[in-house]
Amino acid sequence: MSGLFRLHTVVSPVYEENCYIVARPGRDDCVVFDPGLDPQSILEVLETEGLTPAMILNTHGHGDHIAGNAALKNAYKEAPLVIGRNDEPMLSDPALNLSAFSGYSVTSPPADRLLDEGDILEVAGFQWEVLDIPGHSPGHIVFVQRGPDGQVAVFGGDVLFRGSIGRTDFPGGDHAGLIRGIRRKLFTLPDATVVYPGHGPVTTVGREKSTNPFCGLE
Repeated sequence: MSGLFRLHTVVSPVYEENCYIVARPGRDDCVVFDPGLDPQSILEVLETEGLTPAMILNTHGHGDHIAGNAALKNAYKEAPLVIGRNDEPMLSDPALNLSAFSGYSVTSPPADRLLDEGDILEVAGFQWEVLDIPGHSPGHIVFVQRGPDGQVAVFGGDVLFRGSIGRTDFPGGDHAGLIRGIRRKLFTLPDATVVYPGHGPVTTVGREKSTNPFCGLE
C-alpha cells in the first residue's frame, strides 16, 4: 500500500495495541487511528516525521484504543476526535470502556463528531468510508480507503485479526452479529484488501476468507 499512504505503527505495551499514523505522500497532515496506552511514542513519531494530526479516529471505545486520546487532543487541540455513535458513552466511563477492571482508568475527552454507517470523512487528502460492524463493542466502526488503482485498505480495530476475530464476551458483545458483519461488509471487499487490525500483524480479506477458522461461509 506504499503508493496509497505513508504508514507508521506504534504498538502500545500490555495489550500490544496498534495505533496507526497515516499520511499521504508529500503531505504533512495525517490521521491517527486508536491512540493507545503509549501516547508519548505516538507524539514522538509525529514530531520526528513532521506530521500534524488533522483528525483522531477511534474504531471503538475500549480503554486500550482510547487511552491516548487526551494526550493527542492536548497536543493538537484543533484535531477533531471521532468515534462511532453507539460507542460514544464509553469515552467518559472507565467501567464501560473496561479500563476500570484492567488496572488503569481511562477517561477520554468528548467526541467532536459521531459517525454512522455510510459516512464519508474527507480529511488529510483521504476519503474514508465508515462501516458499522458491531459485535466486539456495540458501536464498533471500521474505516475503508479505496485507492485510484483498485487498492483497498481497511483500518479495522478489533473486528478481524489474522486467524482470529475480536472478543465478544465483553459487555455489549454479539458474536453472531460480528461474524455477520465480517461476512457481509469485509468479505465482500476485494481479496487483495489489506486489513490493518487493532492487534497483531496485517492481513488480507482473501487470506481470512480462506483460512480464518471463525469466519467460515454460511
